[in-house]
This record gives sequence, C-alpha cells and structure tokens, in this order.
Amino acid sequence: METKRWSVDKYVDDLGSYPHISQAADFLINNEVVAFPTETVYGLGGNAESDDAVARIFAAKGRPSDNPLIIHIAEEQQLSSFVEEIPEMATRLMKAFWPGPLTLIFKKKEGKISEKATPGVSTVAVRMPDHPVALALLKKAGIPIAAPSANRSGRPSPTTADHVWDDLNGDIAGLVDGGPTGVGVESTVLDCTEPVPVILRPGGVTKEQIEAVIGEVRVDPALADVDHAPKSPGMKYRHYAPDAPLHLVDGSKEFLQMLVDEKKAEGLSVGVLTTEENQDFYQADFVVACGKRVNLNTVASSLYDALRKFNHTKADVIFSEMFPLEGVGHAVMNRLMKAAGHRVINS
Repeated sequence: METKRWSVDKYVDDLGSYPHISQAADFLINNEVVAFPTETVYGLGGNAESDDAVARIFAAKGRPSDNPLIIHIAEEQQLSSFVEEIPEMATRLMKAFWPGPLTLIFKKKEGKISEKATPGVSTVAVRMPDHPVALALLKKAGIPIAAPSANRSGRPSPTTADHVWDDLNGDIAGLVDGGPTGVGVESTVLDCTEPVPVILRPGGVTKEQIEAVIGEVRVDPALADVDHAPKSPGMKYRHYAPDAPLHLVDGSKEFLQMLVDEKKAEGLSVGVLTTEENQDFYQADFVVACGKRVNLNTVASSLYDALRKFNHTKADVIFSEMFPLEGVGHAVMNRLMKAAGHRVINS
C-alpha cells in the first residue's frame, strides 16, 4: 500500500478548507486509516462506526484485538449519539479540560460505535484533542474517529510524523504531518462510570488538576501494583519499549554509572537515558537526554523521541534514571515502567 503524506501548517487560517485536510477527511469517510497529530502523540484514525475501518487500525498496528480504542470528537454534541448519559462531573471536566489531554469513559449506547472499537466492554472512552490540525480534520470528516497511537504496537508512541513513517509507511492510507506534538505522553484516562471516578492511565492532566474541579478521584491500584489486574484491558500489555532491554535505576547517578561500567566490562554497548542536567556525567556508549529534571513537562514531551533514538544505536542494554511521582511525573514513570517491563535495579 502506498501511504499518502500531507504536510499541514497548523498555524494556517481556516484549516478546514485546506486541501490536504479535505483529502485526509475523505479518506476517513471512506473507511481508510489516516495518522494525524494531536497535542499528546500522533493518532492512527479510522471511522469509529465502521468495522472495516477499525479492523484496519488493529491490523496496521499489530494491536491485540481486546484492547479498546479511544474515540476522538471535535464537538461535545457528538457525544449524545453514542453515549448513554453524561454525568454532571463529566460535564464539569469537559468544560475545564476539553479540548485537551483528558479521556473520559462513559456508558455506551449499543449499536452506534463499532464493537471492534470497544471489544468486551459496555463503556466507551472519548476525548477532544487540543490540536488545530486534529480538530480541523475531525470537523471536516464529521464522524467519530477511533484513534490509538500511530505506532507499531509495543514500540514508543510517535511524537513526530517521521516516527509514524518509520513504523507504518506502507501499512496505512495516509499521514497528516502537522509537526511535532506538545505534551508528549498520552491523555489521562478517567472512568466516569463509578461513583468516585478512577484514573486508569495517568497522562497530560494530573490527578491534582482533576480533583481541583470535581473533588476526590481514585487511582486504579494496578498502576502501582504489577500483580493487580488492571481495570483497563489495554494496560496489561507491554508498551513504549525500545529494541534493547531497558532497566530503571533507583539510586544515585554514581550507582547508575557503576552498572554501566559493569556491563561495559562484559563487552556490551551501554545506553543511558538521563536529563540535560546529568548528560555530561555519564561515561557510556550512548547517552540520551530527555528534557530537564527541573521541569518534568519537558521530560514528558521528549520521552518517546529519546527512547526511539536508542533504536538507531547499537546499545545492547539501556539504563534509565527515575523521576519523581508528582504531577506529570506519574505519567512519565508509568510509561518508563511499561517500557522496562517493570525491571528496576535498586541501589
């Protein structure tokens, strides 16, 4: 399959009339699969009402078939066509954070969204992305769009069009290149069907921000306990991993350097994932910095690109620093834990 690639300037006025947006929207309407930028990562979009389109998403990604997809919309009015009810707390959250990196889970209306997009669940996850290209494309298509991250399943999520191209060129119909994304980690997923809403995946909107709007919020115990069955089916799978095995290091940078030295003595090529503050400290074969430790938002926005950089090296093993569990740091550590398969070395 030839993958059509369109370049779109997100700062162009009236993006909806832009020819590339119209062409990409036509692809979606005709049940083709198109990747597009959001404020978090690039999404791989398909008509959420079409079994054929949703099946193409799963096939292109190599995604497990029991892993539900997030539905993307451009206008809140679209919710009423496939959601049973909108709790009052969800209305407040939408007012506060939509468009933005917050996915809300509702009870779904049967027969509206493809069952392939919501396999084995009675709920549907929905968000409105905060990106001008995404919103223009969604409005032009005029249909709900199912869109997981636009990467090969298990690999780091894509934050640039080139990341998508590396993974999916030839396997999808189109790619809208709208430049790099901003937030860098996926949206927060919040289950609004419980009396006390539950965070199933940490992301660009923090627990503290949500609680400031609606009060108490719980966190799925599976996020802290690997032996606890996750409430969200997709959270049981390995994600975000570079090609070489990744180990998180809970200790000083001197301890991490000792681990590097041990592996180098064994004849292995070693990579280190760190931040700008520490990148000159490590003596390793490959040192990659992802943002600044003093600003975890920069770490989040750079994380996936940093992990992908190791795939262009000959690293046999990668060691990574850990980050504080505060604010977006929860999302960063969630992604790193999954990328490492929960391998942590303690000093």
